[in-house]
Amino acid sequence: MDFFNNHIKLFGTALVLFVGLTIMVAILPAINNQQNNAPLPNAVELSEEAFLGKQSFISNGCVACHTQQVRNVDMDKVWGNRPGIAADYAGITRTSLWINTATLMGTERTGPDLTNVGSRQPSAAWNLLHLYQPRAVVDQSIMPAYPWLFETKNNLAETDVEVIVPDEFRKKVTGKIVATKEALNLIAYLQSLKQTPLPDGKPTAEFLYKKQQESSSPKNEQTSLLPDGQLLYTNNCQACHQANGEGLKGAFPPLKGSAIVTGEDLELFVNIIMLGYDARPEYASMNAVGTDNNLTPEEVTAIINHEKTSWGNTAKPVTLEEVKKIIEFIKTTAKK
Repeated sequence: MDFFNNHIKLFGTALVLFVGLTIMVAILPAINNQQNNAPLPNAVELSEEAFLGKQSFISNGCVACHTQQVRNVDMDKVWGNRPGIAADYAGITRTSLWINTATLMGTERTGPDLTNVGSRQPSAAWNLLHLYQPRAVVDQSIMPAYPWLFETKNNLAETDVEVIVPDEFRKKVTGKIVATKEALNLIAYLQSLKQTPLPDGKPTAEFLYKKQQESSSPKNEQTSLLPDGQLLYTNNCQACHQANGEGLKGAFPPLKGSAIVTGEDLELFVNIIMLGYDARPEYASMNAVGTDNNLTPEEVTAIINHEKTSWGNTAKPVTLEEVKKIIEFIKTTAKK
């Protein structure tokens, strides 16, 4: 009984057992996981700006509403090209010795998952406007605005990044709205969030519980083999050009009544989708949506035909063969 009456022996033994169990149950398995789950070979480390943006992402509470994990269920397919794997997070280290904000996988998905947002929405102009006032680009958005990450100036410096905000969302703000360094860092972090492609030859896990969905829109014989153009437009184009195709004045051009959309220069149309377009100073620069999102000729054709026949546009639909020929030429030219 002396053992239980001697506090040094009692607490010393408890400490040894606690440390031993901690090593066996927590530390050794963690080391084993790190050794077995190395980062993917072509994973890219965060830049200094993106790292600072991550701190802003945390301090502004973004992790409370946005996850960074693509589950292996079909409903998550809109957020990434594949389900997430351990290697996607293996290269993320502690913020500092005393702060562990490594992975931001999150537990709530009040807003969209951000795992692959850098590929889904790489436009800096869109992201800045969305950060300043989310409802300027998404009518139903419940995300709070972050105007304190911006400042107002009468005259722009050479390095200033102006944010074009529609008049109805400027309220009483006069002058030019400029992104602060913190806002630019936060956008740099969001644009860095991209799923790393798996090494060649490594099979990609499939999404589970797939549901076959058929488009309710009528199809003729020519378009019967094409995917749903309206759905593709929603996922790839609507954020900027809006559901009504009218765009945002001063920020993103309208597709409704657009001479490019309704015209016959298909090569220009396909080039804009695949390679992007810089319409400054009238509008923000458009990223290479087709290339960034790996759109197939079938998907590009479906998007073009949807835009040509929606919002009052009555242009003649294009064929898959026409689009495929132009895309093949673009890819061939890019390799040279």
